[in-house]
Amino acid sequence: MADSLRDQLLKSGIVKEVQKNRVQQDRVREPKRPPPPSGKPARQGGKPQSHAARPSGQSREEIDLAKAYAIRAQTEANERKRIEQEAAEQARLRRERKLQIQQLLDGKALNKAEADQARNFEYGGKIRRVHVDAAQLAALNAGELGVVQQGGRYLLISRDIAEQVRAIDAHLVALLVDPNVDGAGDDGVPDDLMW
Repeated sequence: MADSLRDQLLKSGIVKEVQKNRVQQDRVREPKRPPPPSGKPARQGGKPQSHAARPSGQSREEIDLAKAYAIRAQTEANERKRIEQEAAEQARLRRERKLQIQQLLDGKALNKAEADQARNFEYGGKIRRVHVDAAQLAALNAGELGVVQQGGRYLLISRDIAEQVRAIDAHLVALLVDPNVDGAGDDGVPDDLMW
């Protein structure tokens, strides 16, 4: 965790690869020169030749490390950009689904203000309730009606609308009894039990 960026780059092998490429390029560019005859380094402009090859006082290792930093920064920037694009696409898809469901449910809710019976059901790990009248309760328990959660409310809707909502986003269907199953729910409790 406390490794410096340089240590991390050395461990990852990026710096070694850049250094290897640099050495190969230098070998291609510079033909081998025979050593000076007197044993002393040849002078060029009063400086030893080995110092004249270094650009602006930077060693080859520093240049390679700078390239490695640039490569890593570019890779990280590309990854951040890709993640941001994916998040934006997911948000766009969620907005489209929400709009489709809103248009589908618009004016189709069967909730009645004067409904006097509460139909409890489990949704999202909690017990929820929707108020219905006697006819709606029978239809809901028979699977002819369903309950969809939208905007914090539970809307009573027909089965075909609930199936369309399920096709768009199954998580929003709070209650839809399967008419082909007997009267007991998954937990063995009858659906029409009043509690």
